[in-house]
Amino acid sequence: MIPPASARLTDVQLAFVASVVEAAAAHDHDVLLSPSGGDHDRSFERIVTGRRVDGVILMEILLQDPRVERLTSAGLPFVTIGHVEDPAASWWVDVDYAGLITRCVRHLADLGHSDVVLINRSDELVAAGYGPALRATTAFAETARECGITAHTVCCADEPAAGQACFEEIRTRWPEVTAAVTINEAALPGVQRALHRAGLDVPRDFSLTGVIADRLAEDFHPPLTAADVPAGDMARLAVGLLLEQIGDASATPRHSMLAPPITLRSSTGARRRA
Repeated sequence: MIPPASARLTDVQLAFVASVVEAAAAHDHDVLLSPSGGDHDRSFERIVTGRRVDGVILMEILLQDPRVERLTSAGLPFVTIGHVEDPAASWWVDVDYAGLITRCVRHLADLGHSDVVLINRSDELVAAGYGPALRATTAFAETARECGITAHTVCCADEPAAGQACFEEIRTRWPEVTAAVTINEAALPGVQRALHRAGLDVPRDFSLTGVIADRLAEDFHPPLTAADVPAGDMARLAVGLLLEQIGDASATPRHSMLAPPITLRSSTGARRRA
């Protein structure tokens, strides 16, 4: 189950889907892609009630996610990419967004940055209770407070134009901000354009880090210091957990929380002194 087809899939989402297809094929299983969420309730319900598949991998999990409740009640094997607020006896694979954002903030604090901003996902996702966005927000605020630095948070739609507008808003509202943390990879090209238009050198004038797919981090100029989201590993783990359920209905639910290292590249540096 992928995010609504009308939305633009991010690089991590595309890499994840491709890796799921590859991992499933290695076990002689085919993959059916179906949108869920938004206006696609009927499509989701057809998959569940029609028993068209042996199991489901469900993406973009909300803290309170009715799709998880529906799959549980239907007794259909499933694995979630992300986890609900109370996962209880469920199968899931996730990235430790809270822990990774904490490490990003501490890295910036160690470099002397005293005013930082979190470039989050969209207002709609945050309002809907999207797990990674809310966990990142909480960890960002708490860690900034522990480090004694000033923290700001902005929501940004998942597209380059929004990234540019978002960064321009940051410069207008908080000109004292010298560093940003982001989990919004789709907005990165626009953030880069805005940095260039503002005449800001990275990392001499402004530092940027976050939780981002490694290919996008490498393509950023300069290469982005980031916790590289291991989409391929997550896909293989999800397929393995799902096949385990399909093969043994009595198997004990398991999960995997991944915490990739932060790769130090070239986008973060010491705060420039006046």
